Amino acid sequence: MINDKWSMKSPLTIAFAIASVKLLLFLYVGGRYGYFRDELYFLASTDHLAFGYPDHSPLSIWIGAASKTIFGDSLYAIRFLPALAGALKIILTGLIVREFGGKHLATLLACICVLAAPVYLSIDNLMGMNAYEPVFWMGCVLSYLWAVKKENPSYWLMFGAFVGLGLMNKHSTFFFALALAAGFIITQDRKAFKNVHIWIGAGVAFLLFLPNVIWQYQNDWATLELLRNVAASGKNVVLAPHQFIFQQILIHNPLTFPVWLAGLVFLLFRENGRRFRALGLAYLITLGLMIYFAAKHYYLSPVYPMLFAAGGVFWEDLLSSKLIGKVAMAVHCAFVLAVGAVLAPMAVPLIPVQNVPAYAAAIGLPSTKTEVGHTGELPQIFGDQFGWEEMVAQVADVYRALPEEDRKKAAIFGGNYGQAGAIDKFGTQFGLPKAISPHQSYFLWGPRDYDGSVVILLGTSVKDAERYFESVEKKTRVDNPFSMPYEKYNILVCRNLKKPLMELWPELKNWR
Repeated sequence: MINDKWSMKSPLTIAFAIASVKLLLFLYVGGRYGYFRDELYFLASTDHLAFGYPDHSPLSIWIGAASKTIFGDSLYAIRFLPALAGALKIILTGLIVREFGGKHLATLLACICVLAAPVYLSIDNLMGMNAYEPVFWMGCVLSYLWAVKKENPSYWLMFGAFVGLGLMNKHSTFFFALALAAGFIITQDRKAFKNVHIWIGAGVAFLLFLPNVIWQYQNDWATLELLRNVAASGKNVVLAPHQFIFQQILIHNPLTFPVWLAGLVFLLFRENGRRFRALGLAYLITLGLMIYFAAKHYYLSPVYPMLFAAGGVFWEDLLSSKLIGKVAMAVHCAFVLAVGAVLAPMAVPLIPVQNVPAYAAAIGLPSTKTEVGHTGELPQIFGDQFGWEEMVAQVADVYRALPEEDRKKAAIFGGNYGQAGAIDKFGTQFGLPKAISPHQSYFLWGPRDYDGSVVILLGTSVKDAERYFESVEKKTRVDNPFSMPYEKYNILVCRNLKKPLMELWPELKNWR
């Protein structure tokens, strides 16, 4: 006899089935286009394992290093574990539905919303911390639900572990943890603070996060310095509150809006959801914090599986008692999938890249960007996947054309971590040395043993180069038609740095 947990209508069976679809999609698109700019940087970071980095927490780098050791560093290899995390996010959604009291229709609706959200399609197809973040946030939610429903305080230890690992993965977990704590204090869950287990859980979180805190202290609170620089530079697009909320609707698939909004209503007002009101308040508080601190619109995305789960239960309770209601839910699921399919080519590599601008115009998708400098015909998520290998080949031609004595002391200087990361990833096949760069973690890795007498300079204008070098010679031009505009530049060969490189290095630091 089949266990009820794994019957065709069980939440777990449905969640696993939809998670499998997610993995099948990865097999279709995971190796298309090219390495994303940040992926090249993260791959370079796996050769410099540490308890911290100026612009990100370390856990995803450690995971990437383990993945590289086991699977290699092909596109499929580096994106496999993020894709697996994306599938796990769907399974966690199904588990949360079950804890909210939902059945098969609620699970189907909630998990399809996760599957068809463009933002998840995008982040789950790239190496980095963003794919793992929802897993840690939803792990917190599930631990809380088990602690409350099962009246088993030992689950607060699991809660603390998810908070600590979440912080080691991405610092924005702090906002969600803070919002959850505020939600507990405002609601009846404040009584949990009388239990020693929640404080032990807090200790677990602190101990897990402590290595990064120590690294930050040893590096003069590098991340705070970087955040201040970013705010002062005007680098990021700052959205007004209504714009930020509109982006939540757009990036999570507009047809999921009635689901996650109903989920918020369920948690705040419905009789069977009010027991978990702390979660609804946590969403509102996190939303407010993200808007106040001018966060990028996708920084709130890790919280939505919880709202999809609650919304699925809301609509199941309201509609499933009659056949027409069940049909309505099934039809809405179909429409969510249909809209997700229409939006998917703007999130993952489904169509030839040259067709992307025309496709975006055809579906009337508004142009959005998270950073002011992200301009180009292609969305930044795609534009930053092109031109890297061609650029490295051009650098190799310039490098090989140098006199032998110059080659021995020539440094390849990337203006940003994408350029440097591309040299480090693809340069070996051309016999190129590792790159140097003052951007983000590359600054901490230093100028190696180079003296600045011969430098192949990437991403810098002749005018800027002449400020530092006695001789600047323009070579070939990097100009891939699909790359971002700021990746179109002349490769320069510069000689005789006016100031010793080691002495100049602190002045070049680019943390923003």
